[in-house]
Amino acid sequence: MKTRHVLALDPQDHLGEQRVQIAADSQVLHCAGSVAAASEILQRNHCSVGLVVFDSLAPAFREEIEQLISATPTTEWIAIVTLEAIASKTLQAFILNAFHDFHTLPIDPQRLAMSIGHACGRAGLRLTLADPEDTSGRFGIIGASPVMVNFFRQLEKVVDADLPVLIGGESGTGKELVAKAIHGHSSRSKKPFVVVNCAAIPTNLIQAELFGYEKGAFTGATERKIGKIEAANGGLLFFDEIGDLPPDLQGNLLRVLQERTVTRLGSTQAIPVDFRLVAATHVDLHEAILAKRFREDLFYRLNVIHLQLPPLRERGGDVALLAETVLRNFASTTPKRRVVGFTAEALRTINSYHWPGNVRELINRVRRGVIMSEGKLVGSGDMGFEAAELEPPAVTLEAARASFERDIVETSLRANSNNVSRTARQLGISRVTLYRVMNKLHIAL
Repeated sequence: MKTRHVLALDPQDHLGEQRVQIAADSQVLHCAGSVAAASEILQRNHCSVGLVVFDSLAPAFREEIEQLISATPTTEWIAIVTLEAIASKTLQAFILNAFHDFHTLPIDPQRLAMSIGHACGRAGLRLTLADPEDTSGRFGIIGASPVMVNFFRQLEKVVDADLPVLIGGESGTGKELVAKAIHGHSSRSKKPFVVVNCAAIPTNLIQAELFGYEKGAFTGATERKIGKIEAANGGLLFFDEIGDLPPDLQGNLLRVLQERTVTRLGSTQAIPVDFRLVAATHVDLHEAILAKRFREDLFYRLNVIHLQLPPLRERGGDVALLAETVLRNFASTTPKRRVVGFTAEALRTINSYHWPGNVRELINRVRRGVIMSEGKLVGSGDMGFEAAELEPPAVTLEAARASFERDIVETSLRANSNNVSRTARQLGISRVTLYRVMNKLHIAL
């Protein structure tokens, strides 16, 4: 039987000799006389259960206990208090919000031992859910659905290539998280990760933000400023929503990529720069090129490697997995809200909703649910769902055609071991046409 560690924080030694009676043979009991000593024990051992023994609730002690509980989301906590103290409304509310169970002094060792056993079982389930191998997918990105497993396979090939990457995907799918994963797992991970949000920087400031400027370059330039391109030297430069970059600056960026130098405003000195470029967009750059909103030559500089993040609605069981992880992480930092999970109705809603805002919307709704819930389980209403939102979205003919086309192409590619020539012959089209279809549907080999 696996050994479980149990912590007893007992500043006044109320348990005394009864301590030996409350731990089972499979449990190791660690005793601490202060919060600082308890923290040291928790750093050395994962404790399934923590006991806090107190006879009053001084504000300073309460704050220390809240911090201790908040820092240990996979530990179940049991309060042990005097009969006099439990009469306090403040203490009652604190116990309900922060603890799994409570006992009064003097303790009944057999009853407390049973509570510790139950709490150890709950802690084991919680620890299983928190296992990174089960919930974090790869590269720190949560996902276990087939479409995400395929995405991780592509990402694995990309991280060390040191070539430009263009990340496509709807808003809220986590494109910046992918860029951080590329940086964090590459040979440039010790160097800067610099973000340029093209949609957030005012048009009249973006040139100075990108290229920097010398003192006196324009009114208000009271000192030299390093631009974001220069700041990324040696590391990774991430252009978020690059489709919103103004056309004149698209030409400037293209020149930087060609010459690998940058010139600050107000200067004539070309400064060598070495960075890996990763860009992201939620718009179709092919359409932007046809509409003369995006330079075709810049697109081909960016689109050396293309990654397409799937929307949340196409990720199958990942939705519930993500929701559980967000709830657990947020609840652990909000000790006044003792939320432990979702109602069955909420889980049905989470799995059936089409998530137009993708992962960003899911995070916001789950956090809202944790705050608004009046019990230990988050319901659909707590997350702000209205009945009308739960109606299945209408499927357009174009979307249905694209989905069918994707299935046919992917199935044929798999059947022909990703051989494009054989696949094109099987489908009755030319290799050029097949490549065009694959590019349109963002199908990677």
